[in-house]
Amino acid sequence: MTSVDSASAQKNSLDEIRRRISAAAPIHGLPQLVAVSKKQSADAIRGLAALGQRAFGENYVQEALAKQNELRDLKLEWHNIGPLQSNKCREVAENFAWLQSLDRAKLIAPLQLYRPPNLPALNVLIQVNIDDETSKSGCAPELIETLAAAIGKSARLRLRGLMAIPAPHADPELRRAAFIRMHTLFLTLQKNHDDIDTLSMGMSEDFELAITLGATMVRIGSALFGAR
Repeated sequence: MTSVDSASAQKNSLDEIRRRISAAAPIHGLPQLVAVSKKQSADAIRGLAALGQRAFGENYVQEALAKQNELRDLKLEWHNIGPLQSNKCREVAENFAWLQSLDRAKLIAPLQLYRPPNLPALNVLIQVNIDDETSKSGCAPELIETLAAAIGKSARLRLRGLMAIPAPHADPELRRAAFIRMHTLFLTLQKNHDDIDTLSMGMSEDFELAITLGATMVRIGSALFGAR
């Protein structure tokens, strides 16, 4: 595929995703699109950025830092969406605008410590293991409030809402149930805390369903970039 063909394919993919998001969205606003760029090249990210996409999600900190360095001229909005190890807190605090995967209290202090004072507070989402999968990160729903209260005491962190990756059930009704539970948890969090405006759920195979059930942010990779 030539560079012209590649650019055309990217534009078509992005236009189609934007169209589908718009069609699924409620009348009061469009969910934010985060392009999941893990294992994608810096050139592929640059191509989407040229089409107006600004927010990119990465799962692996070291991979993300290399791309950030190469693409520093673009001033993109970087989201860490993968499980965060304690020894990577400094890199995330210093180099990302969003952390979507905070799931335990021990991460809060180092993130607060290492967030540079010249940057805005780090936007944080609490990741919830909504289907209680042993293979996935995320806190249990009953621990959300404890984490939220602890984040709220950190001046360099700003709690914005919740994130989840429901189990990939073949039956869409089972995914629907998980999304509904997440939206209920989100509304409860909104009642108890300021600045809660983000419910990140829905990926390439189910983002339209997630949007109809309350998602304000979707994370889409393969539908934008193609299979890895």
